[in-house]
Amino acid sequence: MTPFPYLAATLAILSGFLLMPVASADESAFVAAKASELQWAPAPSVGPGAMMTVIEGDLKKTEPFTLRLMLPANSTIGVHTHPTTERVTVISGNFYLGIGDKPDPTAAVTYQAGDTVIIPAGMAMFAGTGADEAILQLHGDGPWGITYHDPADDPANH
Repeated sequence: MTPFPYLAATLAILSGFLLMPVASADESAFVAAKASELQWAPAPSVGPGAMMTVIEGDLKKTEPFTLRLMLPANSTIGVHTHPTTERVTVISGNFYLGIGDKPDPTAAVTYQAGDTVIIPAGMAMFAGTGADEAILQLHGDGPWGITYHDPADDPANH
């Protein structure tokens, strides 16, 4: 092999490495979350009795986050949106989710432990649980928030 093609191939490979994004310090940190050690706190923006625990990230910052949300039995979350894409995995229980501007329980789909839904930013949805509580894991890129279509559905107004 002549030196020029070998050098060109080497430079092409190296330039690919230089163009790759560099992991931030937060992404390089090891995070271990044992379910038995999670510290749960009230999640008043979601509804009465809802609890949450943040596993990684600051929900108010533009950075990746992972949280768990515990919804009590027979809870409902009115029509709302989130400012960023929300990725939800059901850890336990049944979770009911409907898409649309009006709450229609007949249009809600039941998701069980192990199921995942990915909801684009700004998509209107409503949700709830049945006879048992549900634990969900949410992750995405912050800042995370919830905006209710009907102010009467926002637990902060009660």
